[in-house]
Amino acid sequence: MRRVVSLFLPSWPTDRLRRRKGGPPRDEPFVTVVQEGSRRILASVDATARCLGLRPGLTVAHAQAMVPSLHIVEATPEEDATALTRLATWCLRYAPLVAPDPPDGIWIDIAGAAHLFGGEALLIEDLIGRLARNGITASATVADAPGAAWAVARYGEIRVVSPGGLVEAVAALPVEALRLEPKILEALRRLGIDRIGQLAAMPRAPMVRRFGHAAALRLDQAFGHVFEPISPIIPEETLSQRLAFAEPIGRLEDLERMTARLATKLCRKLEKRSLGIRRLDLILRRTDRRDAALRVGTARATRDAPHLARLFDEQLGTVDPGFGIDEAVLVASRTEPLEERQVGVEDGAGLGRLVDRLGARLGQSRVYRLASIESRIPERSVKRIPALAPPTGVTWPARLPRPSRLLDPPEPVAAMALVPDHPPVSFVWRRVRHRVRQADGPERVLGEWWIRDREMAAMRDYYRIETETGARFWLFRDAPAADGGRWWLHGLSA
Repeated sequence: MRRVVSLFLPSWPTDRLRRRKGGPPRDEPFVTVVQEGSRRILASVDATARCLGLRPGLTVAHAQAMVPSLHIVEATPEEDATALTRLATWCLRYAPLVAPDPPDGIWIDIAGAAHLFGGEALLIEDLIGRLARNGITASATVADAPGAAWAVARYGEIRVVSPGGLVEAVAALPVEALRLEPKILEALRRLGIDRIGQLAAMPRAPMVRRFGHAAALRLDQAFGHVFEPISPIIPEETLSQRLAFAEPIGRLEDLERMTARLATKLCRKLEKRSLGIRRLDLILRRTDRRDAALRVGTARATRDAPHLARLFDEQLGTVDPGFGIDEAVLVASRTEPLEERQVGVEDGAGLGRLVDRLGARLGQSRVYRLASIESRIPERSVKRIPALAPPTGVTWPARLPRPSRLLDPPEPVAAMALVPDHPPVSFVWRRVRHRVRQADGPERVLGEWWIRDREMAAMRDYYRIETETGARFWLFRDAPAADGGRWWLHGLSA
């Protein structure tokens, strides 16, 4: 199913100039202006100026009368468009199908790529967060159709329109969200039609006669009834391999052979530049312009063409060829230097191929290994790192007793001790009572006061406990019994 993100940059020209020039401060209104006949009007405004009532189209004289301390810069639409294309190229990290949507937007078709970021909501959160940290104001919405995503991103409040929920998400929005010409919007207002749902409720023939075919087309695009193509960008400096077919193809066997052929030719180009692939995109162009894109990643740089082709095997089965695919493009969207290796030297290539296959099936974020961290707190002494990351050089002490499984966070238990500040004789965990046969401890762990002040008085007394059934647990008390310390279960031993 198609899922398209519309990225909206309401203050793109001013945000770009602030990044380039380092000012003015964000709490001071900033606008760009353009000459229109004999008048100078506002071309774009930043968030501060917008809050003060300024809007594009106002004359400069009117704007300065409203806000005397206004910062004014001449607009440069060509530079804005060029920078928008560069930003769209940056967005290729999220999906293979990306295109600028001038003057203030970007399209990203994330079908098949959202799982790499933990889902659509997390992908959008990551996208907006990265832009915000770089001083770019943005909002974004994902929906089944570009028109709906565009409308909700600019006039709605939700980030993820559920599949099949286009009509409900768009109907209450103003008709301005349909990307109609000003004269059509004016005609709609004269008839009292303010919302998209009102326009959709009109009979189709009278609506077309009164407002033209453009209104009907935009309405169908917003509801997903008409396909709206996106022409993806492929940076010139990116290595790619293209293959066109005299007759459209659609069988899975043909797609697999095509992918293997493209991978072989692309790897030859990479070999000439001593590069290896870390991320690979396959763009399939259908005869009806409904492009599909697949993305795979590798744990380490590689030029193993058969291996790269096999990474697409499972995803190729999900492609709907429609009336046929007449062109395919394989893009090395991320590469790294890769020198030649001596034949016969074991370098973990088999493990790398295994990690790549698992990553293609489960998502790269779900394939990892655990590494130790220098920390006294047990749950902080381990972190996830890429499966083939080099050794960190940090190890746990060989004689440090730790259970094979840690609970994060620890779970509370109801424990009974015959003597205060001694190990319990029994405890209840998850409604099951466990009687203690023997215990070892305590091992006292103090809080890491250099990280945060509230841990200066933190203390844990850990006990290794064996129950009458032979089960082994790792319990701790978070304070002396006299201070009301509570018991927690932190680990289970094999």
